[in-house]
Amino acid sequence: MEAIITAALLFVVAPAWPQVTQPQRTYPIKRLVPTAFPELPKNLVAELQGRGCTIPQPFTDRKANVIRGEFAKPGQTDWAVLCSMQGSTSTSLLVFWNGSATNSSELAKNPDNPGRIFDWYIRPVDRKFIMEHYRAYGGPKPPPIDHQGIESGGETASVVLYYCRGKWLKLQGAD
Repeated sequence: MEAIITAALLFVVAPAWPQVTQPQRTYPIKRLVPTAFPELPKNLVAELQGRGCTIPQPFTDRKANVIRGEFAKPGQTDWAVLCSMQGSTSTSLLVFWNGSATNSSELAKNPDNPGRIFDWYIRPVDRKFIMEHYRAYGGPKPPPIDHQGIESGGETASVVLYYCRGKWLKLQGAD
């Protein structure tokens, strides 16, 4: 009995073993200058440079996060860009209506989370994508779809941003 009590006391008062921790890996965010995107109109390159923007890249081998599409209405070419401004710790999603540098909207802003893999991406999506994801996952019922939306996502999920009647709707994306 005495041996059991001694063992129990040793368990309670014995110092904990030192824990071995692995050094945390850091993943610097790869950022490209606007001129790295030759498809981007020159007036938008100049505007992004004037704002001090760089375009953060998700952990892939291809350029991303500069897109064009018909986000307001059919036949109008709009541009969307993820912008990290110098000295900022966040990234903004900017939309340039009809390719105009003076007519833009900021749709979202997210912290950059230094040390983690940057996984925010944007891409244009069409009616088929929007309706397939609504049928598969539910979510808010889409209005009549006659132009493109912007899928905005990350590692685990996405949302579709759809411009309708002067405001942005958040529709079901990938889960």
